[in-house]
Amino acid sequence: MPLLAWCCLEPAPARKTAPLLHSPGGSESDYNYSNMAENLPIPKRIAIAAYASIQGGMEKAAEIAKYLTANGVEKTIVSTLEDPALVGRLQADAFDLLMALGGDGTMLHAGSICAPLGIPVLGIKMGQVGFLTEIQMHQCDNLLPLLLKGAYRLEERMLLRAQHVRDGKILDSWHVINEVVVCRGQFVRPIQIQAAVDGYPLARYVADGLIASTPTGSTAYALAVNGPIMPPELRNILIIPVAPHLSINRAIILSEGSGVTMTVHTTHEAVMSVDGQPSIPMLDGDAVEVSSNDFSLHFVRFQDPGYFYRNITMYMEQSPITGNRQ
Repeated sequence: MPLLAWCCLEPAPARKTAPLLHSPGGSESDYNYSNMAENLPIPKRIAIAAYASIQGGMEKAAEIAKYLTANGVEKTIVSTLEDPALVGRLQADAFDLLMALGGDGTMLHAGSICAPLGIPVLGIKMGQVGFLTEIQMHQCDNLLPLLLKGAYRLEERMLLRAQHVRDGKILDSWHVINEVVVCRGQFVRPIQIQAAVDGYPLARYVADGLIASTPTGSTAYALAVNGPIMPPELRNILIIPVAPHLSINRAIILSEGSGVTMTVHTTHEAVMSVDGQPSIPMLDGDAVEVSSNDFSLHFVRFQDPGYFYRNITMYMEQSPITGNRQ
C-alpha cells in the first residue's frame, strides 16, 4: 500500500502497526536487523519537518503524520525547518523524535536544532546527497513499523563548539556538526593560519584555508581535500589544510578531548564558515577556538553498524550528485 493511503487506516492495537503492503522498489535486502532488539522507547510525540523548497516535502510530511497518528503516536506536528517557532514547539511539547525529510543539508539543520534539546533525528532521503539520512521514502512502509515497535538503535555523533575570538573577546559561538573552516575570502591568494593544540603551537599554514572537522565531517569538505575517513563513533577532531603552499600538507587527528585554536594572519580578506553556512569576516589576529561540545547528536538507525562502510563504497562508486558510475 503506498504511503499516500496510510491516512485511511484504522488505528491499530498498541505496539502493532496497521498492515502495509510492500512499496514498489522498497527492499530490505540492505538492512541487517539482527542487532535491532525491541528494547528502546517507542516515540509518542514526533515532529516531521522539511525545507519549504523541497518539492513535495511538506505533502509527504503530512502523509507520514497521518500514518503515525493512525498507529498510536500521541502527537505529531508538521513544520518547515525555516519556521522560527519550531525550536520552541519542540521544547515546549517535549517531542521524542524529529523526522527530517531531505538530504544532508536538511540533516545538518535538523541536527543543529535537535542536539541541544536532546531530541534524536531520523533522516528520510528526499535530496541529492543523503549520506547522513537513514532511509529512502520508498522504504517507509517497511521501516516505520520498526520504529513504532522500538526496534531501532541510536547512533551518537560528536559535535564541536566553535568560538570566534577577537582581542580576547568572544564575538559569537556555534554548535558544529561537520566542520568549521577558516579560509581566504574573495582574493585568490593564501592566508597564514597559526594552529595551536591545547595552547601549544602546532604549525603555521600558508594555505587557502584550514578545516577542523568532526568524524561526521570527515566525509564532507575534509574528504574533498583528501582527508581520512573516520568512523562516526569516534570523538576526535580532524585538522586538514586546503591547498597548502610550502606548508605541512598532512591531516592530523587530535587525541580525544583535545582542542585547536586557529589564528589568522593576513593583509587581505579572510573568513570563517560553520557547516557550509554564510561566511563571517575575520580580521588579522582573529582566532577560532574549537573544542568538543558538551552534548552530542543522535541519529535513529535501523541498520547494523556496518552500514557506514557499505555507504562509503556506494558513494565512492557512484556520484550522488551526477549519478555517474566510475
